[in-house]
Amino acid sequence: MQDLLTEIAEVAKTSPDKGQVATYIPELAKIDPEQFGICVATSDGNVYSAGDAETPFSIQSVSKVFALALALGKVGDQLWRRVGREPSGLSFDSILLLERENGVPRNPFINAGALVTTDTYLSGYSPKEALGELLRFVRSAADDDSIHINEAVARSEIATGHRNFSLAHYLASCGNMNAGVDKVLGTYCHQCAVEMSCRQLALAGRFLVERDDMPGLVSKERRRRINALMMTCGHYDGSGDFAFRVGLPGKSGVGGGILAIAPGRASIAVWSPGLNQYGNSKLGTEAMEMFAQKTGWSVFGAPQF
Repeated sequence: MQDLLTEIAEVAKTSPDKGQVATYIPELAKIDPEQFGICVATSDGNVYSAGDAETPFSIQSVSKVFALALALGKVGDQLWRRVGREPSGLSFDSILLLERENGVPRNPFINAGALVTTDTYLSGYSPKEALGELLRFVRSAADDDSIHINEAVARSEIATGHRNFSLAHYLASCGNMNAGVDKVLGTYCHQCAVEMSCRQLALAGRFLVERDDMPGLVSKERRRRINALMMTCGHYDGSGDFAFRVGLPGKSGVGGGILAIAPGRASIAVWSPGLNQYGNSKLGTEAMEMFAQKTGWSVFGAPQF
């Protein structure tokens, strides 16, 4: 496994096309696109890494996985009255489907859906209390109390998040926003600004690996459902392409991170800031494709590794 990750990192580092960083968030536009890290936390307790796996980065929409777990823990299946479970087929910040479907977002991983899950776990709390609960969940999953929120990134997102404010106001106009737009947006932007390294993210993702000895933060049934949504919706309008090329549940973020789960086997985190046309990490996607091909790990076939 270590040799494989070293090989993947070497291939990524020499790639001539590393994609484009997310320039619409000023703090993310400053990130060096030459960086690449990968880490695998296996179900038997081993951790393997290569490249810039210890470098912290903004996990952005990967945080939606943890937010969804919190929201489901708070209201259970009642959440699905407010957000759907189908792929969007459109970009992560599109307003078209929201208008067509009367303010019910297509799934919890597009921005509108994530605003609903944030509104759900925020219910009854102040933003500070809700974010404290989110951090406790992530820190418990990773067994690492040093994980924190990057305040500069959060402020940058709030200052430039006009599209997200539009989505939130539209949700509110349809009666699908309870805590108030400013309160939800502030919490959401801080949620996306959680900062982790590949190692920390891979360790945090173990709660979705579906083994009895993994962190028991959610039920077995809920783990399976979250993994299913990651497979079908975790890469926005590139979800089908990621499933075709990789064959593992995964969730991306515009910070360049991807969290992928090999059920029963491992949690994998990869990071490269340059994005492809879908807003997903270009080298991260290519690295995960190489990883899946070399290991044979896929939900669609038996492993060879």
